[in-house]
Amino acid sequence: MADYPIEKIRNLGVIAHIDAGKTTTSERILFYNGISHKIGEVHEGDTVMDWMEQERERGITITAAATTAYWTPTDSKDPTGDKVKLNIIDTPGHIDFTIEVKRSLRVLDGAVVVFDGVAGVEPQSETNWRYADDYNVPRICFINKLDRLGADFERSFQSILERLSPNAVKMQIPDGQEDQFNGTVELLTMEYITFEGPKGEKVIKGAIPERLKAEADKERANTIEKIVEQDDKAMSDYLEGREISVERLRGILRKATIENKIFPVFCGSALKNKGVQLVLDAVAYYLPSPLDIPPTNAVDSKTGQTKEISADDNSPFAALAFKTATDPFVGSLTFFRVYSGKLSSGSYALNTRSGQQERISRIVRLHANQREEIKEIYAGNIAATVGLKDTKTGDTLCDPANPIILEGIEIPEPVISLRVEPKTKADQEKMGIALRKLSDEDPTFRIRTDQETAETIISGMGELHLEIIVDRMKREFGVGVNVGRPQVAYKETVTSMAEAEGKYIRQSGGRGQYGHVWLRVEPQERGAGFEFVNAIRGGVIPEEFINPSEKGVREALDKGVIAGFPIVDIKATLYDGSYHEVDSSEIAFKIAASSAMQEAAKRAKPVLLEPIMKMEIIMPDQFMGEVTGDLASRRGQILSINDRSPLNLKVVDSRVPLSEMFGYATSLRSLTEGRGTFSMEFDHYEPVPQNITQLIVEGKK
Repeated sequence: MADYPIEKIRNLGVIAHIDAGKTTTSERILFYNGISHKIGEVHEGDTVMDWMEQERERGITITAAATTAYWTPTDSKDPTGDKVKLNIIDTPGHIDFTIEVKRSLRVLDGAVVVFDGVAGVEPQSETNWRYADDYNVPRICFINKLDRLGADFERSFQSILERLSPNAVKMQIPDGQEDQFNGTVELLTMEYITFEGPKGEKVIKGAIPERLKAEADKERANTIEKIVEQDDKAMSDYLEGREISVERLRGILRKATIENKIFPVFCGSALKNKGVQLVLDAVAYYLPSPLDIPPTNAVDSKTGQTKEISADDNSPFAALAFKTATDPFVGSLTFFRVYSGKLSSGSYALNTRSGQQERISRIVRLHANQREEIKEIYAGNIAATVGLKDTKTGDTLCDPANPIILEGIEIPEPVISLRVEPKTKADQEKMGIALRKLSDEDPTFRIRTDQETAETIISGMGELHLEIIVDRMKREFGVGVNVGRPQVAYKETVTSMAEAEGKYIRQSGGRGQYGHVWLRVEPQERGAGFEFVNAIRGGVIPEEFINPSEKGVREALDKGVIAGFPIVDIKATLYDGSYHEVDSSEIAFKIAASSAMQEAAKRAKPVLLEPIMKMEIIMPDQFMGEVTGDLASRRGQILSINDRSPLNLKVVDSRVPLSEMFGYATSLRSLTEGRGTFSMEFDHYEPVPQNITQLIVEGKK
């Protein structure tokens, strides 16, 4: 029997831009749930959710931490019946760790999106919001940091309406802002709420002060209108002047939130312990249980047909592994979300990607980096298991008798590379083990060996990402490494159509080698990838040599024709050739196709592509000239310049090539006397100007 009713489970994530206060909010959630007896502070480096050394030193979240807690709403009439189980994931805000947000959203049923009350919607808030849209995750908004200088609830709320969704609806209004922020007005129940006690643990509800009444009445009318629009019967009752009960409004709001038609907005200050309990109430009231979300689509491995998987304990077991981590005490941990059925320790689960059965020796429920062992886990829950041999991020684990594949996780391509080499002979072996474990944990982290120089090259999502990886190698695995200069992940493509012939003929006593192909290459639109077309007619090349030819073409793509970078976004058509009855072989056709591909790419006007980053810079307006001049010198394109009043700040939105951005943090600090900040994320690839291409080919850039 399940340990907790499934309708009372909430799988939720806390997502936001860097520094909006996600981890501080998560720490308060744990404290008010009675899990931690002391509130951890990011600035003091003693948080529960940010438990890695690197996280505590830098004050940022790197890995998504999972924890389980229980919550009873503050206005509950039935404390036992209303209690909900929260599986919470705190995700990073920094763009370099986007994969952590993506894979968390893939398995969550709802999210709390935290905004900085001064800055409102920031670039990474938009990116994370888009990811949540992609996975149809219902959201609650929490405008945080209303105690800060320059905080403005109304302005932040407007930025949500303008930049994210017009369906955001105020559920509260603040009483005062900055150092005058005292409490909030709850618009549904029309109560004035303050938070007392040393840690704000006492939620005091009372009558609304006279000075706030008029504003509260006006805002409540707007909120109620927005809610009743979602229900025809309630709408007609409202128009006829009937009072609609709070319970009924909550029921309509819950349904609309789950369908992503409304995003309720709350406010407070997590650092000052104001407002977090009411966000938890909202999670219990408005976010979905695993039963409320549509069934998950899966593909039957035997028949290839799509079928729906619903959250039912009695159905065959199916779960998605969404994260692997190396734990110094227990070895490898695999986090998974159970979509149907149940899993017992000591049983076996099938990994449909590898086709291997994995033994589930131990199941653990996690509380950040602490573990609680459990015997069984049921549908709708999140847990981790220890010691799986061959399970990676995005793999499906299921009942061996009912093999299915759940939709995986889309993994972004890395944009930056570093050369690493072990300091000593002893480090060599350790480095191989460390890199393998780290790449198993993080799918955006890639390792390859340069064929010409035999150097190890690591690739990731940004400078910070690779810096953390190298730091972890030193600390966790005790590997001494020398690191080269960061390199940009350039790519190559073609701009016109061309054809070429590839021949491989060897004759040396006995059986020779014979392969002969004609290839046509043409460009595809950006992001389309590689397509191979077999246009052979009349058997001029036998069927058994087609696959080796495709392999040869794919191998040639890996080493481009301009500067040795991978070739992307092209279509290669094999349309003619010949073979020899005796001498033709798979290897001969592979070599012939590879040389034809290289030759055709050279003729098809190849160009070099570079990653372009979307960048937002915020700085005081007196530094505007220096910053924009510096951007122009870095080949940056400024798209818009906006004011962020009343703080006399300028926000510059631009697109800049990644190759020009190394060490930008230091440059910006010196240009703005340390007052400028920026955030950037990958946007697209575009051709490199000719003069720069020359420098890259010569190895000067």
